[in-house]
Amino acid sequence: MATERLRLRTVGIDIGTTTSHLIFSEIVLERQGILLSSAYGVVERHVSHRSDVTLTPYATGRQIDTEALGAFIERSYAEAGWTPDDVDTGAVITTGEAARQQNASAIVALFSGQAGKFVCATAGHHLESLLAAHGSGAARMSRSAATPLVLNVDIGGGTTKLAVCRDGRVLETAALDIGARLFSWDPADATGTIRTATPAGVRVAAEAGIRIEVGDRRNERTLEAVALRIADLALSVPTGKPIDDPAVWLTDPLTTPGPFPILMFSGGVGEYINGWQDGEFGDLGRLLGRAIALRTTDFTVLRPVESIRATCIGASQYTVQVSGDTLFLSDPDLLPLRNLAAVAVHPTAANAEAIAAEIRRGITRLDRGDGIFALAVRWRHGSTYAALHALCAGIAEGTRGRLAAGRPLVVVLDADVAGIVGQILESELRLGVPLVCVDQIALSDLDFIDIGAVVPERAVVPVVVKSLVFSER
Repeated sequence: MATERLRLRTVGIDIGTTTSHLIFSEIVLERQGILLSSAYGVVERHVSHRSDVTLTPYATGRQIDTEALGAFIERSYAEAGWTPDDVDTGAVITTGEAARQQNASAIVALFSGQAGKFVCATAGHHLESLLAAHGSGAARMSRSAATPLVLNVDIGGGTTKLAVCRDGRVLETAALDIGARLFSWDPADATGTIRTATPAGVRVAAEAGIRIEVGDRRNERTLEAVALRIADLALSVPTGKPIDDPAVWLTDPLTTPGPFPILMFSGGVGEYINGWQDGEFGDLGRLLGRAIALRTTDFTVLRPVESIRATCIGASQYTVQVSGDTLFLSDPDLLPLRNLAAVAVHPTAANAEAIAAEIRRGITRLDRGDGIFALAVRWRHGSTYAALHALCAGIAEGTRGRLAAGRPLVVVLDADVAGIVGQILESELRLGVPLVCVDQIALSDLDFIDIGAVVPERAVVPVVVKSLVFSER
């Protein structure tokens, strides 16, 4: 019975272009069934400490000062009363400039001593949108019959992330090239001299009939006009108005038609919209928050669980499951595999074309351009040959050209059909890549998994699921 409940200490660390912060949490996990192979679920979650939100330090224009960042993280641990040895698991999420290869590598090095504990995820626009939608609570709120469709709008320093949520799932994500730090200045500088002006800021200002350059003195009325233009762009999607200028989109536009009457705002600007912040930090945040708040009276605006910390609310939840009896391995030497990001698909029918399209969308949504992922399939369409052949045909087409060279295709199914799926993919469809198929494991977006080597004489493999944990408050 001692193993039926686990208590873990977790840390979530969000390092972004503009700000960085940490959340220290304690979570309790409990087995959800009586079988020893059943998964653990989070039944309690308590935030022990929220660090200060600091401006991400830079040594040069685009290179993060990892020494200063490390000092901030160390200080945050001390303020929380924790040490790295106290931590069971955690997640480091890097976004924007922090996700650039040079910066990401240096940040990961900060946690090299805890490599087995932390999941390090680089979040592109789609993944950051997905994280924000879960961390804010928008995905959870969309389970309610009263709020079946929720658009999460996460407005940060450089970008605005959009996520369409229905029935507890994120259906679609996108991002806009607008945010609060298109222009910035030193709030301690009495002259208010403009220090940075991004290309997006110059473009938006020009659309508002304004010209602002680095070195100009800050003009409140001019900046208000820019903030109003950004607010109009940010609310175009919620109101169902098309954004005709392709330069505004950082991703493909959303295909779900608006308007979206139910909104949730997160991100740094969300702090102002939700009435949690009124300070000024040398950017357009306060002006933009006010402008958006005045324009949302015709919407139902839900209060988020977290706003600026939405992408940070997760740490890591480790669950150990096993897959055996019907697993498929084209070569046992393929194992072990570590830190595979799950691309979750939920086929609504045994239709190969539709399954392939959903797989391609899933890979895009999680920004898995490196070709290293595990395809996680929730299968509800039986074990007949015709149905499984359609599934396999969809997998073959949906993953074609999307796997890293020499990497196996990893398929994780919740249904007891891995052996048949593996045989169809290898023998009938002749996929031509190494295959690992395991079953009776349920994964979702934001999960990362380790698949261990085959346990001798038992023909099973251990699977460690590392999930970003979100509050259910």
